[in-house]
Amino acid sequence: MLDFRSDTVTRPSREMRNAMAHAEVGDDVYGDDPTVNSLQAFAAERFGFEAALFTATGTQANLLAIMSHCGRGDEYLCGQSAHNYRYEGGGAAVLGSVQPQPIENEPDGSICLDKARAAIKADDFHFAVTRLLSLENTIGGQALSLDYQRDARAFCDRHGLLLHLDGARVFNAAVTSNCDVTEITRHYDSVSVCLSKGLGAPAGSLLLGSKAFIDRATRLRKMVGGGMRQAGILAAAGRIALEQGPLRLQDDHENAAYMSTGLSEIPELEVNPASTQTNIVYARCRAGRAGQLRDYLAERNILINAGDPIRFVTHLDVNRQDVDTLIDTVRRFYRA
Repeated sequence: MLDFRSDTVTRPSREMRNAMAHAEVGDDVYGDDPTVNSLQAFAAERFGFEAALFTATGTQANLLAIMSHCGRGDEYLCGQSAHNYRYEGGGAAVLGSVQPQPIENEPDGSICLDKARAAIKADDFHFAVTRLLSLENTIGGQALSLDYQRDARAFCDRHGLLLHLDGARVFNAAVTSNCDVTEITRHYDSVSVCLSKGLGAPAGSLLLGSKAFIDRATRLRKMVGGGMRQAGILAAAGRIALEQGPLRLQDDHENAAYMSTGLSEIPELEVNPASTQTNIVYARCRAGRAGQLRDYLAERNILINAGDPIRFVTHLDVNRQDVDTLIDTVRRFYRA
């Protein structure tokens, strides 16, 4: 089965499975799981923060970040397409009583800082208090520029805002930006990083920030049911993902670029190869037959999501030959 639905579908390597089977564990709620503690210390140093927290999911990491930065009745600014606004169940509002203020994303995935400035609420008891700007990198497979992120940091400093990064795929952004990941993370007060997407771990994310911030997030993690016990079994795989996963992301990017070019040669699809920066390819079916294409591919052991546009994602379980198989099968569908 070839699965192009997401980079969340990867399976743990033999090395990860072995590490999980032999992980030294304790009770992480008491703070005495040595494998979790080792992962958190390593991650904090790797990303340039004082502290880190291992969480069950990226959704949980983003929720804890927003709730740690903002109180009830506060608000955060984010993109209309931001994952922590559109795809995380409204958790910040429902569980944290924190109001999102979405702003339309620019074509490159950024938020216009002039629009963000206009969205900051006046110091008036009629309004929620604007506390936080949340960005996402990558977003829709696109990487925010380093210059933009520097400008966003300066913007937040001028207006007394905190700055959070949903960095689920931040290593993809670093690879395509040709920089170390710390050149991105240094601009933020907090960062969430997913270990179970392109890095290949079976589960888990990280939240990074100051020690005081992580202390608050740890308390909130317990409140929302995220206190896992012998979590070192998962953290052992997460450590391997964090150390080794970024080293091969360029392969995913090259496979995505190759896929984008191949799909663009099929007249029935609308694809812009120049827009493929990382491991995500978008294609629109000109005839509106995305659902039929999905079913046709599934019958031939190829999985995709039939959205508008269709999103194809490359990852460590997809190689160049698999991409050729996908392109050839899509071509046969339209010829038929």
